[in-house]
Amino acid sequence: MMAEEYSRILVDKRGDICWVTVNRPGDRNSIDTELMEELEHMLVDIEKSVARGVVFTGAGDTYFIGGADGIEMMQCDPEGARSFSGRIQKLFDRLEESPLILVAAINGLCFGGGFEFALACDLRVASEAARIGLPEVKVGIIPGGGGTQRLPKLVGVGRAMEMILTGRLYKGKEAFDLGLVNQVTPADKLLAETETILKSIFRSPQYALSQAKRAVHASKTRPFDQGLMVESEEFKKCFVHDYFLRLMCQQLKEGILKTTVKLPDSVCKERG
Repeated sequence: MMAEEYSRILVDKRGDICWVTVNRPGDRNSIDTELMEELEHMLVDIEKSVARGVVFTGAGDTYFIGGADGIEMMQCDPEGARSFSGRIQKLFDRLEESPLILVAAINGLCFGGGFEFALACDLRVASEAARIGLPEVKVGIIPGGGGTQRLPKLVGVGRAMEMILTGRLYKGKEAFDLGLVNQVTPADKLLAETETILKSIFRSPQYALSQAKRAVHASKTRPFDQGLMVESEEFKKCFVHDYFLRLMCQQLKEGILKTTVKLPDSVCKERG
């Protein structure tokens, strides 16, 4: 699937950052099966490019993503509902697994599947006008895209239980205070602030960012001892690259880093 074939997303590749707009303004920018397919194709495409991160936002000023598509869900029988839940969970797992840094720039209403989408991103930046939450119980269902699992890991079981049982939506500043988002900003500065955050992160080498991301996610899915093993493996992979060695050699040369240990000449030869 080529970018020009997308009907539900707008893709704007600009160097390190790919800007993706969920573009279903007549349907609350809601998530249906076709949108899921387009997002998965987009990720494959972007991961082959020079981009280091993806920023997701919603078309228009009202919605970031207004949940999963209600018309599609209302046609589900119980088995169909389980299948739909598994499909959307698969997409969000794929977001987490991406080596790219993914940011949800939440520009409006972000509830249900929309907030579950944002939870699967690495960072969340919200407009002051955003409203965020998991209100599914109010319409007689529960979160089905991973919200019951990811939210407790973000804010704790007690707080997540309250949020899910009340179905309350939280405004941008309140969402920030509760730890639902990493930063809140005026609406007219949302995308610029998101870009600033990513540019700051991109001062570090991409391989380190990707490996840090894998290690952190292991803490959510594995017992502590297994998580430590993943951390060690990802730590090991950093030493395939010479970025750290070159940096240390440069700091030794400039006198920023000092040592009384006699290093073999070969360690910093032609480095720094």
